[in-house]
Formats: sequence, structure tokens, C-alpha cells
Amino acid sequence: MPHFLLFLASSVAITLAPGPDNLQVLARGISQGRSAGVAAALGFAAGVTFHTTLAALGVAALLRSSPVAFQILKLAGAAYLIWIGIKALRSQGLATAHERAPQPLSSIFRQSVLGNMMNPKVTLFFIVFLPQFVDPHGAQRVALQMFELGAIFMAQTAVIFSLFGVCAGVIGAWLKRRPKAGVWLDRLAGATFVAIGIRVALKD
Repeated sequence: MPHFLLFLASSVAITLAPGPDNLQVLARGISQGRSAGVAAALGFAAGVTFHTTLAALGVAALLRSSPVAFQILKLAGAAYLIWIGIKALRSQGLATAHERAPQPLSSIFRQSVLGNMMNPKVTLFFIVFLPQFVDPHGAQRVALQMFELGAIFMAQTAVIFSLFGVCAGVIGAWLKRRPKAGVWLDRLAGATFVAIGIRVALKD
């Protein structure tokens, strides 16, 4: 995996950027304690396996049927990443999620998994993001490379979101005192998206 560090850095930047998932983890941790925050974190991370599977099988099938179509997908993906990067750069930040009534940890985990799985935008993101780091001519099959990338993304998501859940009270209060912090995190993720998109578009 020649671009492991770039993929890991990009994944971390994406995961840190304020969004519905990590804000829900924060809300759970603030309203119901650390255990609830961690349960939500692990649920959202587990949902990544669903999107990785769809992306891996779909992209592998596309490559087998048409290598040219695979290259078109990568270019379209580059354009999409640049577009969402520009949107993130122009973002004004996100408000923290509302507190929720206490629920069993198993329910929180299950709801988080389903919430992640039922979001078609996440599937679309994985379909265009993961192939940017895949070598279609490598020794490993494309599907296997995609699953490996998905596993890395899931692992770092579990770690970062769990830290959010454990430190929910502190992070939540910090974000409330510094609303512009979310804007700068969005800009970090946006710059990452744009950089990856340009890199792919210019790559031979």
C-alpha cells in the first residue's frame, strides 16, 4: 500500500471534520455519559463495513468489465472530491447535535449502525474515495485493496470517535466556546479533499 500514510492522514482529517456522525457521538456522550458516547462511536464505525463492501464489490466488478470505465470513475471521483472540498472550505460550521433521552447502550449501538448504513451519501463517498488509493495493476485484487482501505478507515474512525465519546463533555464545551473551531476543522477536511482530487486528476 504505497499511499498508506496519505490515506490515513486524509481519513483522519475527514473523521475530525464536524459532521452528523461525530456530533451525534458528542451529543450521546454529553447527555448520557462516556459509555453511551463510545457505544455510538463503535456503531458508526461498524457501519463502515457495509459501505466498504458495496464499494469494493461494485468497483471490482466495474474494473473487470471495463478498465476505461474504472478510469472514468476515478476522474469523476476526483471532481466530486474537489466539489465537496470546496463546499467544506466555504462552510460556516455546524451546531452541536441536540441532547437525547437516555437509552440502553445496545440500542445506541444498533441505531448508530443503522443510521450509518442507511445514509446513501456515505456509500457514494466510499465509491469515489477508496479507488483513489487503489492500484488496479497491483499484485492484490482490487476488492481486497478496497477492503483493506475500508478496514483502516473503520479502525481510525473507531479510535477517534471513541475519544470524542469519552471526552464528550470537554469537547462539547470547547466547541460551544469556540464556534469557529468547527469552521477550521471543516477547512482542514476541505483542503484534504481538494488536494486528493487534484492529485488524482493530474496523475498519469
